[in-house]
Amino acid sequence: MRAPRTVRRSFEGLFQRHGLPQAIRSDNGSPFASVNGLLGLGQLSVWWVALGIDLERGRPAHPQDNGAHERLHLDISRELEALGESDQEALDLWRQSFNYERPHESLGMKCPAELYRPSERKYEGTPQDLDYAQMCPRRVSTSGAIKFEGQSLFLSSALAGWSVGLKPIAGDRLEVWFGRLLLGQVDVAASSFIRADSRLDKLQIEQMECKQ
Repeated sequence: MRAPRTVRRSFEGLFQRHGLPQAIRSDNGSPFASVNGLLGLGQLSVWWVALGIDLERGRPAHPQDNGAHERLHLDISRELEALGESDQEALDLWRQSFNYERPHESLGMKCPAELYRPSERKYEGTPQDLDYAQMCPRRVSTSGAIKFEGQSLFLSSALAGWSVGLKPIAGDRLEVWFGRLLLGQVDVAASSFIRADSRLDKLQIEQMECKQ
C-alpha cells in the first residue's frame, strides 16, 4: 500500500515545502510507474492519486515527449563535467546559480526564483482512505483483489489497503474508480474485471458507454 520509503520521504519533504502539485509528469519506469501494472500504477503513483495528484506520462520509448526536461539533464551534465565536478555539493551550487543568479532569456531575463510560486494546495499527510459518497466502496485486499457478490476480482497489488468505488452504469456493468482515476469496469454477468488500459477492453468500454 505504501510507496518505497526513501522515495516517499523525499516527496513528502517536497510537498511540505512547496505544496501539492495538480499533476506530476514522469516516465514509465520504476519507481514512478509499473510497466505491467494496471494503468501503470505502482505504490508511488497510487499514493500520488490518493493525495489528489493527477498522473501524466510520456509515451514509452519517446523521450521527445518530455524534450525540455531531457535537455535540462544534458545541460546540467555538460556544465558539471566542464567544471570537473559531479558530487552533490557541485549540483547544489549549480541549482543555486540556475534558480537565483542566472537570468533566463525565455523568462524575460528574470531568474526562475523570481517567478516561482508554491502551490496553494497544502500537504496535510496521507489520508486513511478515499471516500466514495456516490459509489459503493470496496477495500482492496493485500493480494490486490476486491470482493463483489461473492466473487474475487483482481485489480492491482499496488492498490492493496485502499478502497475503490463501484459505479453502476448500464446493464450488468459497473465502473471501478480510484479517486479520479477510472480503472476499468466489472462485468457482473461474467464475474470479470475489464482493465481500462487493455486495447480490446478499452474498445468494449467505449461501446458500452455509447449505449448509455
